[in-house]
Amino acid sequence: MDIQAETPWDSTPDISARIVTAIGRIATVLRSGMWEVSTAEGLNPAQAEILQLLQHRTTGVRLSWLARQLSISAASTSDSVAALVAKGLVRKAKAEDDGRATALHLTAEGEQVAARLGHALSFADTAVSHLPPGQQVQMLTGLFKLIAELQKTERFPELRACLSCRHFEPNKYPGEEVPHHCALVNAPLPISFLRIDCAEHMPTDPVSQRRNWEAFA
Repeated sequence: MDIQAETPWDSTPDISARIVTAIGRIATVLRSGMWEVSTAEGLNPAQAEILQLLQHRTTGVRLSWLARQLSISAASTSDSVAALVAKGLVRKAKAEDDGRATALHLTAEGEQVAARLGHALSFADTAVSHLPPGQQVQMLTGLFKLIAELQKTERFPELRACLSCRHFEPNKYPGEEVPHHCALVNAPLPISFLRIDCAEHMPTDPVSQRRNWEAFA
């Protein structure tokens, strides 16, 4: 009975495992960069992330939404929000869609701090910008496809992404170089312009969201 000879590559993890490891290492570097800036602002990581999540959301957000985005309990989120309110960076107001509910907004000072936090990862932005344009588009496409797969696990938080927006029309031009369309601006939507977080985002229904993500995957 022949026994297949061992090769130098037999112990190499599957490529999927190496991709996850690489993403994890990148996340560690990004988290370290954000911690450095947030510490200088007198914030802990959760507080810094809350300020970023509130940025550009003029209608405010609910506490429960923040908890889902942070993947922490409502109680822990409430403690972080209370600290930010005490620092004068966040304010509470009545929600526009429900006068009985509370919405969270950045104060003017909170906007300034959030803007400074936004520059914390400029080193990573610069690194990505050094990649050839075509490779950047391929990477963005791959990340959207990965997010689409993660959406199926119900572990990925809600995004203000094009693919979950009612204005997104997938494959409106099948066979064309730019198949997707944005109804908001009434124009074809190249993959290179797909957004992860869009200020004009209008959530579509759950069925359409699943269809959009699955079509992209």
